[in-house]
Amino acid sequence: MSWLVGTHGLSVADWLGVFTQFMLLSMLAIGGAIATAPDMHRYLVNEHGWLTDAQFTSSVALAQAAPGPNVLFIPVLGYGVGGLLGAAVMLLASLLPSTVLALTATRWGTQRRDTRGVRAFVAGMAPVTLGLLLSTGWVLTEPSRGHLGAMLLVGVTVLVMWRTKISPIWMVALGALVGVMGLA
Repeated sequence: MSWLVGTHGLSVADWLGVFTQFMLLSMLAIGGAIATAPDMHRYLVNEHGWLTDAQFTSSVALAQAAPGPNVLFIPVLGYGVGGLLGAAVMLLASLLPSTVLALTATRWGTQRRDTRGVRAFVAGMAPVTLGLLLSTGWVLTEPSRGHLGAMLLVGVTVLVMWRTKISPIWMVALGALVGVMGLA
């Protein structure tokens, strides 16, 4: 039965808290859901202890390696916290508000795309998105800090992704190989 509701025995209040937290994060997900991963980490790992650092990072890595949208890491995190129910609660909470907002804002912004305010808003979002993605990267390296091989792999991955156009799956495969060899 743990596959359905997980092993943490979350109460109704816990589930409501999870749903509310992920709804709020959904509304702040500028640059995609991955940009809110640091706060998901704070909530799930640091605040509640439902996942370890390694479980959190592994969940994100597994979902990023899988084909499909980047948001797949959220139900994987949810499954780790509360089984299939956790996956469904976190995914619904993450998708519903941002989908409604995106549809509404897109319609409104399209009608006003040439106005100074809309152009300024769009230009201002680029550095915010970059900052959020960098903070996500920092949180995801937490289990690897202190391991020279792992940190070298992080550096190589950043360099390769920045300077080439190869698929990230090759770096994921390299990471798996390095891990199997015990070098990270």
